[in-house]
Order: sequence, then structure tokens, then C-alpha cells
Amino acid sequence: MAGTGEGPPLAQQLLAGGWRLKVSVVSRAASLAYGPHPHQELAVGAIGASEGPEAGVAAELVEARRRGEPYTWVIDATHPFATRISAALALTCTAQGQPLLRLKRPDLSGAGAVVLGDLACLGTHCRPGERLLLAIGARRLGEAVAAAPQALHHARLLPHGEALALALASGIPAQRLAPLRPSGDGRIERALCRHWAIDAVLCRRSGGANEAQWHRICAELGLRLLLLERPPEPGQAEALPLRQLLQRLGQSGPHG
Repeated sequence: MAGTGEGPPLAQQLLAGGWRLKVSVVSRAASLAYGPHPHQELAVGAIGASEGPEAGVAAELVEARRRGEPYTWVIDATHPFATRISAALALTCTAQGQPLLRLKRPDLSGAGAVVLGDLACLGTHCRPGERLLLAIGARRLGEAVAAAPQALHHARLLPHGEALALALASGIPAQRLAPLRPSGDGRIERALCRHWAIDAVLCRRSGGANEAQWHRICAELGLRLLLLERPPEPGQAEALPLRQLLQRLGQSGPHG
């Protein structure tokens, strides 16, 4: 299970090491980050979309064994905040005796950033009338707005109908919403901060490229950076940084 962050480079390194892969991604857009390879199969769509993720994971493991091609490893390389699928992988793999590894993202927290244990405490870190840019995805915008009603909220979200509907339902005016894909180099995000005269940014402490970008932007523009703490890793999964994960896989070999 992977996304568009560490997933593609991890897949490239495993393919170079002789592994055969089946990569599960949620959307066609996410699949485009993976180039074609004769030993790589792409499965596009939410696993267990109809019956739920645990049932979907269980069915996939059972079917692989039925075909006589059981998985040597399952690698959870999903986003740190994708808690539902990570929990399903951990519980189901443990129940079926399927070896599972979790890719652990690094800690990028730098000097000056404030880490919030939960959105409920956001209000204590916002001043009245402060222009706050919410870069936490659309699902929890309503919680953020309710937690800090004294702030002037703005939001950067993905250009999807569901995301826009959630953002509008949060009460943020349309003129303070920016439905756009991440620019990659931060140019659009910097322009948004300047255009809206942003004072502070709230993003998720994901440990990935998006968080690293907000660290750079806030440092360059003199903005306060608030980080929403990532959820704890699933207890049933062995979580390892990329290098250690590759070493762990290498112990069993591509066909071990």
C-alpha cells in the first residue's frame, strides 16, 4: 500500500533489487507516479471500497495464497494520517500471520515550529484576527475552524468536489479557499501566503515533502508554523525508516 510520496522511490529500489511488486494506490492520479515495469503490477482504487478495508485486505491475502503466490511481505507506505487503512493492514496481517512492515517517515520538526497534540488546542495558539492558512486537507477543516473561531481562516485543499464541499461546509468563505494541487516547488503556496497576507500556517506533521516545504516557506516569509501531531504508529506493525526497512527486506532476499 503506497501513495505518491515515498511509494515510487521505494518501489524503484525494490524493483532494482529483484523484487516483484503489487502496488495498491487509491487513484489513477497516484498511479501515474509509478513508471511501467515488467515486475510491477498496479492496483488502482480504494482497497475494500465496498466491504471495508479490513475485509478488502483479508480477501487480497487469501486470494494471493489461493493463486499459489503468497506475499513475502506487505509494506505499509501510506500517509501517516491514513489511520484507517494502516489499522486494517496491521490487524489483518497479524491475524493471518502475514509479515508486515511499516515505512516510518522522519521527524522534520525544526526550531520555532509549534507541535499541537490535537486540533482542540489550536485556539490557544491563535491570536484574534490572525490570518491562518489551514493546509491539513479538507476532512478536518470544520474542526479547525471551530477550535480557533478568533482566527481568520484560509485553506489550501486538493481540487476535488468532495474536498471543496467539506471546505465550504466548514464555514470558510469561498474567496479564502484555494483548490489546487501541490506545486512541488512551493511557488503557488508562497504566492498564496503573500496574496492573503498570511500570519501563520497549520500543516500536518507528516514527515514528508509537504511538511518540509512548509518549513521552508514559513522560514523564508517569517510566518509561524503550527504542526498537527501525527497519529501513533499501529502497534502491530514494525515501523522502520526507509534505509532500515530496505535492510530488513534484504535479510530475506527477493524470494525469501
